[in-house]
Amino acid sequence: MKKLLLTAALVVVASTAQARDYMSIAGSSTVLPFATIVAEQFGRSVNNKTPIVESGGSSVGKKGVCDGTGTQFIDIGNASSRMKTKELKYCNENGVDITEIKVGYDGIVVANSKKGTTLNISKSDLGKALTAQVPDENGNWIDNPYTHWNQIDPSLPNLKIRVMGPPTTSGTRASFVEMVNQKGYCAKDPAAKAASVARGDKKGKKCRAMRTDGAYIEAGEQDNLIVQKLQDDPETYGIFGFSYLDQNSDVLNGAVIDGTEPKFESIADGSYSVSRALYFYVKHSHIGVVPGIEGYMKEWTKHWGDEGMLADAGMIPLPDAEKAEMISRMENLPKLTAADLK
Repeated sequence: MKKLLLTAALVVVASTAQARDYMSIAGSSTVLPFATIVAEQFGRSVNNKTPIVESGGSSVGKKGVCDGTGTQFIDIGNASSRMKTKELKYCNENGVDITEIKVGYDGIVVANSKKGTTLNISKSDLGKALTAQVPDENGNWIDNPYTHWNQIDPSLPNLKIRVMGPPTTSGTRASFVEMVNQKGYCAKDPAAKAASVARGDKKGKKCRAMRTDGAYIEAGEQDNLIVQKLQDDPETYGIFGFSYLDQNSDVLNGAVIDGTEPKFESIADGSYSVSRALYFYVKHSHIGVVPGIEGYMKEWTKHWGDEGMLADAGMIPLPDAEKAEMISRMENLPKLTAADLK
């Protein structure tokens, strides 16, 4: 009886998914331009339909691929922050098995118009400027009082702290607040570190909260809109993935962080400290049912070279050993487990 029920369920899944003859992909705005390039190249074959690639943020990609099986759910979720254990638990609760594929690396930049003043700032001071609370001279946490950059450090410009960036659904934001606010400021600045320990937050995770007083402005998931707004306002800075700076280097400058400029070479060799990996998560139950998933994954590998289309668009290629591992994952589809995320 159980076998009959399982067979019937599989038939329903297959017939439902077959109603859609193209791939559906959504998630990170940082991965979006790279995934779009791959999708367009894949769709050039007369045998392939071009996948639909949408944005929405890493949280949307990771949740979307885990929501369930069937044509109403996406096939692949893009992310610029790695799947968390609680996100994978949601997958498991919905009976969705996935494989994690790392596709490359990206830097997170703080950019502004070439008409403005380029920031030359430490990662610690950047976190101090943007985290929601800082310790006062007695070690008590207070709402961030700094209004101008030069209040953080006299060498910084006498300009209002005004930074546009992604919302909480964004993997770029999740990576930024971890690397800059938490690990750059609260784990390194002596006063912030001591105050974090005193409030039972040894790792400084509470410092990930961003200001909500106007110094940090959530500008949505469309990084191109931030680029446009920066050109109109030379005194405002914006946070987004390196590829958007790379593609707009004629009108934007990237901040020098901890003495290093955000460049392809500095991100690739690890000297630029605000960088992270990029991923997609593929749903097992749609492979072999929704056409093109295997071919789409292989299409990524055709453009992974140092001088390929993806590198030209600003993505930092994987080292050879990681490329080989990801190709193996595409072929063997190992199920992502909680143990893999530790």
